[in-house]
Amino acid sequence: MGRRYTVGGPWVLRAVDLDLPAAALIRIEGTNGTGKSTLLRLIAGIDAPTEGGITGRPRTAYVPERFPAALPFTAAGYLAHLGRVHGLRGRTARQRAGRWLARFGAAAHADTPLAELSKGTSQKVAVAQALLAEPELLVLDEAWTGLDTAARAELDRAVRERVTAGGTVVFVDHDPARLAGQEDARYAVAGTGLHGVAGPPRAAPVLVDIIGTGPLPPQLPGAPKELTSTDGLRTLCVPADRSDDLLRALLAAEPPWHIRGVRGT
Repeated sequence: MGRRYTVGGPWVLRAVDLDLPAAALIRIEGTNGTGKSTLLRLIAGIDAPTEGGITGRPRTAYVPERFPAALPFTAAGYLAHLGRVHGLRGRTARQRAGRWLARFGAAAHADTPLAELSKGTSQKVAVAQALLAEPELLVLDEAWTGLDTAARAELDRAVRERVTAGGTVVFVDHDPARLAGQEDARYAVAGTGLHGVAGPPRAAPVLVDIIGTGPLPPQLPGAPKELTSTDGLRTLCVPADRSDDLLRALLAAEPPWHIRGVRGT
């Protein structure tokens, strides 16, 4: 799922070259005014580059820093409408709308007009609309801002679920501890360009022993390396901080894989 982004013109970003792999969490950093939001809007397809091009963009959802709440919908009605825009059937869209409102603690506001919601609840609706269609590319611009503690934790979980499912998540957040150490790559917007940032050292990898037959599911979290395979027993090597995601993906596969054990290297 590689893509190239080239940005020019008056927006301070020039000659940006960025490739986003599948099943990856990407953090964008930078001080205020450097162009982080501009870059995210380009990635999401909200804006178009003045030079160059973007290729390979999959189904995409975007959460802006400020949600335009003055729309003629209730919270649930807006989510169901966006679900249909994303191609979901009406019943499925309504079910997912209710499920995501419940996950973010906003079920009681399902029938409240958007214009009457608090800023925090509006932000929960903004996040829910991006997640209900299970996008392959999720772009979050300060999406945690305004959420209460429980909702922030729920969004953290939802981000990890998207990556586990093979999606790409690109995010900006003012809190340096947000998903720290879980990123597959970090970039800083500085000057007129985008620069790779070395992340903290990852923990030593672990070995996961599994039992099953047939090919492994594609795009497993952590890009595990298969070390051995004997009589149905297979050993995978994965970064320690992605082992839980890998286990969930293996257990959710059809047919599921039996986890025999997890051990250090």
